[in-house]
Amino acid sequence: MTYDLAIIGGGINGCGIARDAAGRGLSVLLVEQHDLACATSSWSTKLIHGGLRYLEQYEFRLVRESLQEREVLLKLAPHLIRPMQFVLPHDRGMRPAWMIRAGLFLYDHIGGKQSMPSSRGLRFPDHNFNAGLSPKITRGFVYSDAQVDDARLTVLNAVSARELGAEIRTRTALVGAQRENDRWCLSLSADGDTATTVYANAVVNAAGPWVKQVLDNAFKIETAAAVRLVKGSHIIVPRIHEFDHAYLLQTADGRVVFVIPYEGRYSLIGTTDILVTDANQTPAISEEETTYLLEAVNRFLAKPLFARDVVWSYAGVRPLYDDGEANASKVTRDYVLKLDHVDGKLPLLSVFGGKLTTYRRLAEHALETMASHLPAMRGAWTGSTALPGGELEGYADDDDGVDIYARSLIPKHSGVPPDYIRRLVHRHGDRAANVLQGVRNVADMGEIFGSGLNLLCEREIEFLIRDEWATSADDILWRRTKCGLHMADDERVRAAAFIDVKLKN
Repeated sequence: MTYDLAIIGGGINGCGIARDAAGRGLSVLLVEQHDLACATSSWSTKLIHGGLRYLEQYEFRLVRESLQEREVLLKLAPHLIRPMQFVLPHDRGMRPAWMIRAGLFLYDHIGGKQSMPSSRGLRFPDHNFNAGLSPKITRGFVYSDAQVDDARLTVLNAVSARELGAEIRTRTALVGAQRENDRWCLSLSADGDTATTVYANAVVNAAGPWVKQVLDNAFKIETAAAVRLVKGSHIIVPRIHEFDHAYLLQTADGRVVFVIPYEGRYSLIGTTDILVTDANQTPAISEEETTYLLEAVNRFLAKPLFARDVVWSYAGVRPLYDDGEANASKVTRDYVLKLDHVDGKLPLLSVFGGKLTTYRRLAEHALETMASHLPAMRGAWTGSTALPGGELEGYADDDDGVDIYARSLIPKHSGVPPDYIRRLVHRHGDRAANVLQGVRNVADMGEIFGSGLNLLCEREIEFLIRDEWATSADDILWRRTKCGLHMADDERVRAAAFIDVKLKN
């Protein structure tokens, strides 16, 4: 078989392109050398946002497109993407208040009509918007953006692609590629086994941090385009306030740091911008980065945080397009597509840069760029079709549709903890009914790990293995769910051992 399109890379861009292409009637193969969303696409700040700070860098097109996409994605994945208000505390050492207000006014309007509340000024004390802040902070601003589960967004794009006919192969590496007899000849190795050969009429290189490495080593194609690898690190601490809003804090060096409610019990703080050179080195937060983030937030908090308060941390590498900017924080977050072909045939499209929020638009742009090479391809469609789990049987049109749908499941599974059903719906949307099929009480759930909102049961583990390509404990505990964060060390060990047994059976 010769595929219409082969895609290298199972991050958000690769999975988004696979979904779009499969829905346009193309035969699609996606290969990922490790797990879906195992690199950049699971280590973000978990935001669907326009990028307020990009206005200072005159990235007006990027901000406009991002805000427009925010509106689209809120409708396509209401179970994964939640509106959130962000508070900017202000003091005399920051950008002038008039400048912030002007920037927020532009942010409210540059993307066209928006469904979320507009920005406004604040005076403290306030009923809730200065919770946890130092009493020295007397004013601020509030604006709207959205939070997302980045890894689940990626996986559900892959699920949708598969439902539309795409073939998804994880733990499969591209080891070589060449143009041969009017088609691409791709050599693939699954879990280090002997390479096999597949064929495709067109290829997308969406390998993220490895995009240039794949061009150099597998395709043997030279290009002047390059990536800047920027490490972003985050820390997680006990939740600093009980309300639903996040904070956007200006640092002493002019950058910004987010403080975001995370997983119920915690606050997520990030990110840093550190240039790195080796995409193959596993990123990890440094002591200096932890200190930087703590100092950034302690400038504004009433109760300071210390390194001992950090319950977990993570770091990821963002593959930004190298635009020549020396300052890592100012390197463009926009995407660049580079097309290589021979006499208009056998195209190879390489994706440089991009951000989580604009992945769907990037996918459309990628396929439009290759349209002349894919004559059987139908038109764009993803802007109005919900991701798996997002339709919620008619509940999605309600502002509280996800919670209403969760409440509708509770009577059908009266012996199952309601908190677990709610969390299940926020992970899976209406696919939660598949996990709960035949379950009436706790005994039907099988082995149980954790409790309450953070419970993980055998039925869900089986579902993730069967339907979402989970092949390791980390795939389940840290990507497809975040239950590992809520477990004690011994509970994680017990859960991992149980998952390993399940995977062998």
